[in-house]
Amino acid sequence: MTAVERPDLERALAGLRAGVRDQRAGLFGPASRVWAVNREAVVFLGGGRAALLQLAHPLVAQAVADHSRTREDMLGRFLRTFEHVFAMVWGDLDAAIDSARRVHTIHTHIRGLVRETTGGVAAGTYYEANRPETLLWVHATLWETSLQICELLVRPLSLAEKDAYWEETKRFAALFGIPEEVVPADWTAFRRYWDRMLASDAIAVSATARSLADFLLRAPAWWLGPAWHWLRIVTARLLPPRLRDEFGLPFGPLERSVSEASLAALGATWWLLPGAVRYLPAYREAEQRVAGRPGRDPVGVLLDGLVWLTRGAP
Repeated sequence: MTAVERPDLERALAGLRAGVRDQRAGLFGPASRVWAVNREAVVFLGGGRAALLQLAHPLVAQAVADHSRTREDMLGRFLRTFEHVFAMVWGDLDAAIDSARRVHTIHTHIRGLVRETTGGVAAGTYYEANRPETLLWVHATLWETSLQICELLVRPLSLAEKDAYWEETKRFAALFGIPEEVVPADWTAFRRYWDRMLASDAIAVSATARSLADFLLRAPAWWLGPAWHWLRIVTARLLPPRLRDEFGLPFGPLERSVSEASLAALGATWWLLPGAVRYLPAYREAEQRVAGRPGRDPVGVLLDGLVWLTRGAP
C-alpha cells in the first residue's frame, strides 16, 4: 500500500473539521468515550506495553533506531511524542490539526531499509513511516492498551462501549490520513485484526527492538531506579507472553507475585482517589477550556517541574 501523501491527509482533516460542532472541545470532548477512558492517569501504566508492542513490529523498530534520539534522550522523545498525542486528544480543533500536519511532515523523512531479518520481515525491506499498515499498528497499540488497562484497573466495559470507543478512535486514525477502508469497522473486527497480527510473523522482536526496549525501560535518573524496576515488572506482566519472552524480560515467580499484588492494590483503591490525582492534568485543563475557563492545572505544573528535575539530573 502506498504511503499517505499530504493531499490524502488534507482530505481526511477536512472531513474531520466538517464533523466538529464545538472547536474548543476538539475531536472528542467531555461526552466522548475516549475522554472518559483516557482521562484516567492509571492508563499511563500501559505506556511501556504500548511502546514495546510498537517496537515488536520490525519496520517500526528500525525506523525508531534510524530516525530517533531515543538512546540519547529517551525522556525527551517520550515528551515530544505525547506533546502531539495530547494535542490531538485533549486539544482544541486547531491544535489537533496542527499536530497532525507536523507529525505527517516528520514522518515523510522517516524511510529506509531494515538491516536484519526478523520473523517475516527480510533484511533489505523498505520501510516508510507514512505507510497506512504501519500507522494502523501504532494506532492499534495505543487504544488496545488503553482499554486493557481500563478493564484491568478501572472497570469492565461492555461490547457496546468498546464499539463506541473504537468508532471514536477512527477520528484519531484520520489525523494520520489512514484510509477508512484500512481501519477495522468495529471492535469485533479490530480484535480479529489484533489477534491475527500477534499470531503472525509480521510481529516479532528484533535485536534492534530489544536494544531499544532496554533503553526505554531504563530509569532516566538514578533516584527513579526502584520505580522504573517496578514499571519494568508490570510492563512484562501486561505484554503478550510470546513478546515478553522475545524481549527477554524476566517474569518468574517473584515478578509475577509483585505485579499481581500491585495490580490488585491499584484496582481496589484507584476509584477512591480525588479527581486532582486520578485524572490527567491534560484532561482537567481541557475540561476548563471547554467550560470557558482556560488555565493550567496545578498538578500539571508540578509534574512539569518534576520532569525538569529529572532531565536535569546527572
